[in-house]
Amino acid sequence: MTATATSNAAGSAAWADTLLLSFAQAGYVRAEPAILQPAEPFLDLSGEDIRKSLYLTTDLSGEELCLRPDLTIPVARDYLASGRAGQPAGFSYLGPVFRYRSGQASEFLQAGIESFARQDRAAADAEMLALALEATAAFGVRDVEIRTGDVALFNALLDALNLYPVWRRRLIKDFNRKISLEQDLERLAAAATATRSEYEGVLAALAGSDRKAALAFVTDLMSIAGTTNVGGRTTAEIADRFLEQSTLKGGALPREAIAVLKRFLSISGNPDDAIAELRALTTDAKLDLASAIDQLESRVGFMAARGIDVKQTRFSTAFGRGLDYYTGFEFELHHRGNGAEPLVAGGRYDGLLTQLGSAEPIPAVGFSVWVDALNRIGRKVGA
Repeated sequence: MTATATSNAAGSAAWADTLLLSFAQAGYVRAEPAILQPAEPFLDLSGEDIRKSLYLTTDLSGEELCLRPDLTIPVARDYLASGRAGQPAGFSYLGPVFRYRSGQASEFLQAGIESFARQDRAAADAEMLALALEATAAFGVRDVEIRTGDVALFNALLDALNLYPVWRRRLIKDFNRKISLEQDLERLAAAATATRSEYEGVLAALAGSDRKAALAFVTDLMSIAGTTNVGGRTTAEIADRFLEQSTLKGGALPREAIAVLKRFLSISGNPDDAIAELRALTTDAKLDLASAIDQLESRVGFMAARGIDVKQTRFSTAFGRGLDYYTGFEFELHHRGNGAEPLVAGGRYDGLLTQLGSAEPIPAVGFSVWVDALNRIGRKVGA
């Protein structure tokens, strides 16, 4: 561990010992992934935008490496490389991560838990939230605001509305990137433009195509042109853009769908009230979201069974953490009145291990603890 990390660790040693002990008592084995990691998984899963935040180097073979910017992906990679891949396993960690942050230290401590291959998803989600609350308590921070959401509900709604795949991908991207959906919903509701495009023939040929057919069509066109990218965009990105334009020209997103989406995204409050509003919405709109809502209700039941005050928990259908790999439950813990900075954050990411090379899907859920932020607030409340 470097001098900076050692100094940070010394300042929070008592809290760290309590934290790691609570994780161990809950059955989570200490993981210590390598600090130097392949850069590709982080770039693939978080997008090229993360490149400016990474500390990169290249080995003699030309492979791009980075100092680990977080610990979720390194822990998941080690799990997949172990003999236990596909079997239930839980890991805890505490160590330095490295990420450029303007005006803040680029090396900082991160603790957390990752749980793999548990099939009892609702119970596992509730356990993560309970352990996250124990983590804040280990630092003496108990006045905590719990913010939760569930991207699986949003995905289920888009499926039930039977939207064009292009619209679905676009809205999910907006949701995951924390872009205001309101503006995009209005744009999709507008009448198709009469403006002609220089690619009118391409757009007409793609009308009604799915993504696979569009990709094949654009790949053939670019092969004829003798190129594999234009302006730094890949063939897949160009195909998606053409398909989006073709779909938009074919007609506007129905006003009925817009109204349902807006009503859905306005639901916020304690989980029990939100569940009641969701069931009312599905009845009124004649949509089947029963499975996703049942999963939410089951999770809330397990949360209550673990002693979490559900009435003091805030649930919002519009809540998201801004990362593409989350697939369900998402949460953040904030010191009350602390604004945007989370102390603990995490959620369910059932698709991540497949993206990292697993042949079979493996359920996964976890959270990260921002040790320095918790330590700082713990000192204040303990003063």
